Amino acid sequence: MSRAGAASGRAAWGWLLRRRPSTSLTRRILAINLLVLAVPVGGFFFLDRYQESLIETEIEALRVQGEVFAGAIGAGAVLVIPGLGQRVDPVRASLMLRRLTEPTQTRARLFSENGALISDTQALVSPRGLVRVRELPPPEDFAPLNWFERRFNALLDWMPGQTELPIYQERVPQRASDYREAIKSLAGEPYATIRRHESGGMVISVAVPVKRYRQVVGALMLTHGSEEIERAMRAIRIDILQVFGVALAVTILLSIYLAATIARPLKRLAAAAERVRSGSGRHTSIPDFAGRRDEIGELGRDLRAMTEALWERMDAIERFAADVSHEIKNPLTSLRSAVETVARVDDPAQQKKLMSIILDDVARLDRLISDISDASRLDAELSRDPPSNVDLRAVLSALVDVHSSTSDITVEMDIQPGVDLTVCAFEDRLGQVFRNLITNAQSFSPEGGRVLVSAVRRSGRDGDDVLVTVDDNGPGIPEPNLESIFQRFYSDRPTEGPDGRAERLGTHSGLGLSISRQIVEAAGGAIWAENRRKADGSVAGARFVVRFPAV
Repeated sequence: MSRAGAASGRAAWGWLLRRRPSTSLTRRILAINLLVLAVPVGGFFFLDRYQESLIETEIEALRVQGEVFAGAIGAGAVLVIPGLGQRVDPVRASLMLRRLTEPTQTRARLFSENGALISDTQALVSPRGLVRVRELPPPEDFAPLNWFERRFNALLDWMPGQTELPIYQERVPQRASDYREAIKSLAGEPYATIRRHESGGMVISVAVPVKRYRQVVGALMLTHGSEEIERAMRAIRIDILQVFGVALAVTILLSIYLAATIARPLKRLAAAAERVRSGSGRHTSIPDFAGRRDEIGELGRDLRAMTEALWERMDAIERFAADVSHEIKNPLTSLRSAVETVARVDDPAQQKKLMSIILDDVARLDRLISDISDASRLDAELSRDPPSNVDLRAVLSALVDVHSSTSDITVEMDIQPGVDLTVCAFEDRLGQVFRNLITNAQSFSPEGGRVLVSAVRRSGRDGDDVLVTVDDNGPGIPEPNLESIFQRFYSDRPTEGPDGRAERLGTHSGLGLSISRQIVEAAGGAIWAENRRKADGSVAGARFVVRFPAV
């Protein structure tokens, strides 16, 4: 593939990465808030208790009206016919019923004691009998707006439980036997029945007996539609819709605000992290939400700190690579010069000296490569393996025994018995730290010198800590170099070892103290160097101090 094609491919891939899918957090916030509104809205359709109370009130009102009307008919529309007894006068009863029901718009039907229909307030008396009077509905309008209005009104007027009611039917001619409530009333017992109309709505009927001197002479059945109940149900449903509309608007606005304060900052942080991940350069900055005292602000601050730590780690890697290149070039240059020279020299003594230089350079390269490999693996090991509780007393005792038996420099330990020296660290690497410090102290100590390893547990305001010191009898450390000695590849070794002989080249790479500091700081501790002083103020030797939080 050509360079232009590869560049265009990378550009297209980068464009796809930048086109992050829109977050669904906003939709989830809105859906959850709207779901809460669905609970009260469910009451829009299920208002059973309220409907039952309205029906009970309507039945009670019809019963009271029926008792009043029946009492009036029994007192003023009942005739005593010789041989037949008491009979209801149809004409007088019809006039009384029409006058009584006119203000209430209630339909009244009067049945005789044998079940025949005597009077119906929705019918006119004619020579041929009763003529039914019914108000015609308004003409149909098929405009879309009116159609929607009718459907909406039908929804508002819908009442639960209607489908379970029997259908209201009228036979021609009507008789008391067609209505259960009328039959019960002729037996002397008031009764109420609820039915549903084929065209919609309910029909509420209450029948009461008409009595004259405690004799049942007929049954008065009052019938009323559910218009008033529907109006009451419509009013409360409209109120629910109004409250729902206001709550819906407030919920949507609050959800949008909540999404803007949560989803949008998260999306900005995710986009910035994506740009950092794709390697767009250090000009990419994480949005600053330091003013927010919530989890978003903490996330922004942590992402900024993580990004800065990432760039610092990359800088450290870059510096480490440069230092490694510089340190390897020196022995390679010396090795190359010695190899080129040995080929042109015939003197055996000179050849032997050049071969010695070559061996020293190879040893130095081997030491450098081993320490560089150990330093490069250190970060991965420390991040992969969690620290554990380590007893420093056991670690230091084992190291002191080993170094005392393998060196002419005496290594002693000063630790009070019974003191708890448990710390949370990396056990294998912790041994490497103190091994480096003890070896370093031995290399600087004169012949017959002494290295003292001591450990104490201290108490402070922030809790207990364990302090380990490694003292030697060497020349000490120049004050300006107390911090420089922990830098990578820094080495200021003596010209002669403890036995008086010159140290071989390549024995020390200058990475030991740097690795030790990295291990100690990864376990939450600290390491530093200082000089011990005599009574007269002169340097008595060097001291390395390691501090760990105690467990």
